[in-house]
Amino acid sequence: MADEIYQELRRFLDEFPFGYPETESGIEIEILKRLFTEDEAELALRLTVIPEDVDSISERTGLPSDELHKRLEEMAQKGLIFRISRHEKNQYNAIPFVVGLYEYSVKKMDSELARLCREYVDTVYMDEIGAANIPSLKVVPIGKKIGAGTELLPYHNIVENVRKAKRIAVAECICRKEKRLLGEGCTHPLESCLTFGITADYYIESGMGREISADEAIQIIEEADKSGLVHTGTNTRSMSIICNCCPCCCPFMIAITKSGYDRGRFYNSNFEAVVNAEECVACGTCVDRCPVNAIS
Repeated sequence: MADEIYQELRRFLDEFPFGYPETESGIEIEILKRLFTEDEAELALRLTVIPEDVDSISERTGLPSDELHKRLEEMAQKGLIFRISRHEKNQYNAIPFVVGLYEYSVKKMDSELARLCREYVDTVYMDEIGAANIPSLKVVPIGKKIGAGTELLPYHNIVENVRKAKRIAVAECICRKEKRLLGEGCTHPLESCLTFGITADYYIESGMGREISADEAIQIIEEADKSGLVHTGTNTRSMSIICNCCPCCCPFMIAITKSGYDRGRFYNSNFEAVVNAEECVACGTCVDRCPVNAIS
């Protein structure tokens, strides 16, 4: 019975745009068992992708409101479901593996969970993410790095968007944390993942991140830029996250640089770096900094 609950949850997660495919080894079930108790898995199956308040979920499922509210809050605190506040009421919805369960495991990630997630990504999940040929992330340039005469669309101006955000949180990079737990990785900044608005609310209230000001967020982005990291966000107009990715830990960048995947499967960018032969002094800085080793 226990395994069937987790198998059912796997099938449910597999219905998301980025699914949760099964493997011959069953490692995806081991991950779910590390994250969910049986009761939590059963309750997650009763949620939908549309946020609902407790009364609506109670009416739909027949579960008592008081008990349901407590259980949903506990699951939200654990990063197993998403919670937002609308009209002074908390609402809850189911979340996918990515972006969702994986990223929200940042505080509970240990060496064993890191090993399981890495094996799962390497075995099937990278193919799953790239299967649609629709990039899930967009590269977000810092305005000053774009040459004069290039007009930036409003949703590409990272600093402007940061200053407009109602609330901002910073959390540890789950990818770099996972790699370090496995004895690999790099020395790039660990606390570098930024979230905004309702996503920031969730990170702060669930203890996965800490609240920061717009100036602090911009400083983090500028330090990440100096470190040679790539600024990415979800491939949508509204900005909910900014990741600062490195080629040694980010699974998307590893897929491009080491596994031969086409960049267009993962990243959307309206900009492309070119060399001005008349001004280039062949200092080699671009060769050292290029995160995908495209320059020689």
